[in-house]
Amino acid sequence: MTTRTLAVVSAGLSTPSSTRLLADRLTTATVAALRERGDDATVEVVELRMLARDLADDLVTGFANESLRAAIDTVVGADGLIAVTPVFSASYSGLFKTFFDVLDKDSLTGTPVLLGATAGTARHSLVIEHAMRPLFAYLRAIPAPTGVFAASEDWAGAGGVDAELGRRIDRAAGELADLVAGRPSAKRPVDPFADVASFEELLRGH
Repeated sequence: MTTRTLAVVSAGLSTPSSTRLLADRLTTATVAALRERGDDATVEVVELRMLARDLADDLVTGFANESLRAAIDTVVGADGLIAVTPVFSASYSGLFKTFFDVLDKDSLTGTPVLLGATAGTARHSLVIEHAMRPLFAYLRAIPAPTGVFAASEDWAGAGGVDAELGRRIDRAAGELADLVAGRPSAKRPVDPFADVASFEELLRGH
């Protein structure tokens, strides 16, 4: 059994928050889906509200302190990422964007990502497609095909979750698990000269 690492980025501002609630639901479903595929999982959560001042300092100084560096290392070193933001002014929150702004632009290349967003109304339901997916495309991550948006009314079903939201969560979690299970268990730098043929081999046959 391979142990996969999942990083969870939650940009919710309140405690508790619907953003963290959605992140937790997505995480639970993804861990279960990975186990169905024969993999175990460890989970590390990054609460961005705890890093707001650290992120502001990084923007003006270009230096990540110990807490922020640990969060960055957690995210860029994970086998898979779950990223969830509240919707502010019809897009992801500034706090969410700032965190991904301070990452090296190549640090998420090839990383599978499950995208999630929360808002008070379903009018913002396209935020994942028109805002979040382009952001992660720029970072060259690999977003799961299904993003999960949850409005306030989606938490009114049995067990606190609307049946349709529950189905979207399970489908998205399965897609992320497929992406994570289909790649090496840890990102390692690729040595472009590791498999270069020797000069002797190049001359053989000539």
